[in-house]
Formats: sequence, structure tokens, C-alpha cells
Amino acid sequence: MALAGRRDAPEPPDFGILKRLARDQLVYLLEQLPGKKDLFIEADLMSPLDRIANVSILKHDVDKLYKVETRPGPGASDQFCFLVRPRVRTMRFIADIVNADKMSGRSRKYKIIFSPQKFYACEMILEEEGVFGDVTCDEWSFYLLPLDEDIISMELPEFFRDYFLEGDHRWINPVARALQLLNSLYGPFGKTYGIGRCAKMSYELWQDLEEESESEGQGRKPEIGHVFLMDRDTDYVTALCSQVVYEGLVDDTFRIKCGSVDFGPDVTSSDKSIKVLLNSQDKVFSQIRNEHFSSMFGFLSQKSRNLQAQYDRRRGMDIKQMKDFVSQELKGLKQEHRLLSLPLLEGFDIRESTSFIEEHIDRQVSPIESLRLMCLLSITENGLVPKDYRSLKTQYLQSYGPEHLLTFHNLKRIGLLMEQSAGETLTAVESKVSKLVTDRAAGKITDAFNSLARKSNFRAISKKLGLVCPRGELAGHSAHGAQSSA
Repeated sequence: MALAGRRDAPEPPDFGILKRLARDQLVYLLEQLPGKKDLFIEADLMSPLDRIANVSILKHDVDKLYKVETRPGPGASDQFCFLVRPRVRTMRFIADIVNADKMSGRSRKYKIIFSPQKFYACEMILEEEGVFGDVTCDEWSFYLLPLDEDIISMELPEFFRDYFLEGDHRWINPVARALQLLNSLYGPFGKTYGIGRCAKMSYELWQDLEEESESEGQGRKPEIGHVFLMDRDTDYVTALCSQVVYEGLVDDTFRIKCGSVDFGPDVTSSDKSIKVLLNSQDKVFSQIRNEHFSSMFGFLSQKSRNLQAQYDRRRGMDIKQMKDFVSQELKGLKQEHRLLSLPLLEGFDIRESTSFIEEHIDRQVSPIESLRLMCLLSITENGLVPKDYRSLKTQYLQSYGPEHLLTFHNLKRIGLLMEQSAGETLTAVESKVSKLVTDRAAGKITDAFNSLARKSNFRAISKKLGLVCPRGELAGHSAHGAQSSA
């Protein structure tokens, strides 16, 4: 917990209310289709459902449970209920089932429950497929999911791509309604601060919703003092940097989804995977979740001993075995040794950082991690030098496949992985110097200037936040803020 180390920190609000509201509304919506029914659930709604409702609640008058995109069997119920996200492909799947029943002469009732809300595009698809009049639609206003005592999440996996890449504003309304819900339960908020266009639109729409409805939070003591709305694109660096606490390492290695992590058979040493819930209720985890990885001396010590044991294998080798060791294993051991002592890309020297990324790509360690390092270097340097950009892009496509051409295009569109334009290569000082030398020498000077760290937008953001919150207090809350925004 972010607040665990502060004695003067107030008790967090009771976010369990959000769970109970979502659970009760879901049960009510299921009861609107009385009698036995089969329930189809979208795959990425499974984990959030596990956090608010157990199987017995979901089995309330439910005969069988299916994942969406699973075709019902021949002995299926006469009533189908679909708990889904507002997605076009899901609407086509539902339409196919309805039309197939029509073709076979099977009569059923169909109910679609959208989470968190219904979009006009979904109704249009159902109408185009000729099934709009055969289904009934409802909305499950599941806007916020408590992941811990002081962390809540909207769990909208498509938000970032839809808004920042595609320019789709449809998720602004759920964000505004989530703010309205928080304000009615725990408000009124003292002050609201925002950075970014999306934050501004969400705030304005929320204010419009407040004016249309009679606010229930007015006149009582607020449980949430201040609200900060920050667009993700105002600070990509924080999300791209290596995580150095225990919980961050678990996330980087196994991926924490919806507050839990799945440990596969390679970790459990059995044929089954284990799902572990990570929150403050776990006494051991709550004590070490925010510990810096440098305190994990046991692990690092064991890793060092294992590496040393592999190095010691060189002793007693003949010439052929030594050649095989040098050509096949030594480079990998040196890389592991380097990662053990330097887990973060510091970015002080551009050429060294570029070489590190090139080696990471050549060894095919991880396509995601390679892109992450490239994006981090690009953002901190306000774009890559054209020569470095083309070189890294070529090596990446050769290592991981040409299908990632679209990935580079998308990263460039949202400003995560950019190539410096010709006008940005020379600064004013460089231009004056280049007039005194030949073109060839000017090119060398340009490369020298490009090796210097460029101004980062993060400092400007930090300065703005400093006007709102004192530096010491802001630093104390930085870990909590990073988790909440994720």
C-alpha cells in the first residue's frame, strides 16, 4: 500500500461499496430474464467478475456458463444472456447465433448486458444483421473495480489504443460517469486538477452530468480531498521505465492482471497453474511489495553464485570445449552479468544505450522489452537520430518479423518511437559552427551533438505538479500514483 508507511495518512475510503453496488446490479439484471438461461461472458470480464462475485452468484438461475465466441451445444437453454464489452466483433458473434437459430426454426429469448455501457455502433451492427428486434439490451454500470484498499481501476483495456491511436472519444463518457459515481459516494471533491486534452474533456462532461442530476454528495464530509486527472501521453517515461520494487518485478516477469498473477507450470513445478491474488490482505506480500529489489540480496546472491558456477566450468576444458563455450555461452553469461548489475537503462550515453538495445534485439530476448527500450530512448532524446532509427528498425524487423512494420507505424503516430526530422538535427549553435566547416565535418559535429541528452518533457510536467503539491509530498505519493494510473 502506498499509505502504509505514513502514520499521519488518513484511512482510505471504503471502496468495498463499489463491489457491492456492481454485484447487486448484476444480479438484478440477470433476474430480468427469469427462468433457466445460459450465460455467455466476455473473456476479459472473467477476472473482474472474480473480484466482485463468486460462482454461486453467477449461477443464479444460470444453467451453463460459456465464454463468448464459444458456440452453444445442442442441449442449450431456451434463453441466452450475453455479458459483453461494447465491441463490433462481439455483436457479429451474437448476430450469428440469433440468425442460426432463425434458420433452424429454434425459438429463444436473447438478452445483451453491456459493460460498462452500450454504444450506438453496437446497435447499428445488430440492426444491419437483422437481429435488433430479437434481442433486449441493458447496461451494467460497472465503472470502477477496487483492486486494493487504496487502488481502483476502470479495467478498460481498449482505452489507450482507441483514444490515443485511433482518436476515438467513446470512452470519455464512462470516465466522466466514473467520476460522477465517486463524487456521489465519497465526495464532494475538494479540488480537481487536470493535465491533457482527455482530462479536460472528461472533467467538462462530468460537470455537465453533475448539473443534470441532483448531486447526492453535497453537504457531507468528503472522503476524497483532491482528484488529479492526467493523460497518459503527458508522461510516457514513467510507464516505460524499469520497475525496481518487488511488485514491479513480478509484473514485469509474470504480468499482473486485475490485481492477480498466474504462475504457470514452469513456476509451480506441477501440471497446474496457480492464480494468486496480490493485495494488502496478503501479510507477506504487503510487507515486501514496495521493497526495492536491491534489498532482495538472497535472490541476487544466489543468481551471482549460479553465474559464477557456470563461469567456473571453463576450468578443465579442452580446446574444443573452450571454443564452444566462448562461441555459444560466454556472451550470454556476460549479458546476464551486466543485467544483474545494471537493470535500468540509464540513458546517460546515447551510443552506449543504442548498442545495448541492438544487443537486446540480436539476442531476441523479448520483442516487447526491445520496443520498450527503443521507445524510452526516443522519448528522452526527443526522437532518434535517423541513422540509429533506421538501424534499430531494420534489426528489429529481421529478428522478430516484417509483420511489425505496422507496429512501428502505430508507435510513430502516437509519438512513442520517433525519428528526428532534418530540421531538428542541428540546433542554433550547431548551425553556426557548421558554417565554418565542410559538410563532412558538419555531419560529424551533428553526431557529436546528438550524443548529448536532450531536454525531456517530464521536467516541465514535474514543475507543473510542484505548483500543486509540495515536492516531498509528491514524492511520497509517486508509487501509489503510478499504480493507479496503470
